[in-house]
Amino acid sequence: MSAEIIISYDGTPNDDDALALGKLLAGEGARLALAYVRHARELDPAREALAQHDAEQRLEHGADWLGLPEVPRYVVLSASTGAGLEELAETEQASLIVFGSDYRTPPGHAEPPASAQRLLEIGTVAIGVAAAGLRAQPDASITRISVLAAEDPAATETADALASRFAASVVAPSDADVIVVGSQPGAPAGRVALSGSVRSVLDASRGSVLVLASGRPLLL
Repeated sequence: MSAEIIISYDGTPNDDDALALGKLLAGEGARLALAYVRHARELDPAREALAQHDAEQRLEHGADWLGLPEVPRYVVLSASTGAGLEELAETEQASLIVFGSDYRTPPGHAEPPASAQRLLEIGTVAIGVAAAGLRAQPDASITRISVLAAEDPAATETADALASRFAASVVAPSDADVIVVGSQPGAPAGRVALSGSVRSVLDASRGSVLVLASGRPLLL
């Protein structure tokens, strides 16, 4: 069965935040998968086996953290993390790829890591970025949702669907658990494109972020 949410996971603390956000968004229904991207094969067979084993162990740790021992896990080989994950999402027909924030991000804020930047500029799949420190909130929930770039109807439709699913309120971005972001006007259909003004608001806001491809609501 295809995954709906792919969590990019490498075993670092900020990627534990990605696990926390993915689990929240999945709730009782959406299907999760974990993915780790290796950038090249080792020429030496012994080193290759060790590298593959290390990748698999990282994903096993993520599955243990989620409490989902049977969650699908993928070790992807790609020179680009973003490209590898996007290709996996297309194969799995996934709706969302979730990342942890950059390691320098202050607690409560969401800042895309370098591996997500490509997808935020030319990607075709919705991107989630977990607020730093979410992993340390065992009682975290989605009760407040906000919308940015509401000119893209996909953002409003997604926020309304999530609000209904989680019995959440729609609030201002500064007070949200999850900020739903639409792509800027004029963006090609099915592509992610953020305006500079939206990026500025996100920099000043707290909460996890969902960035949508133009015209594509996220309906988990």
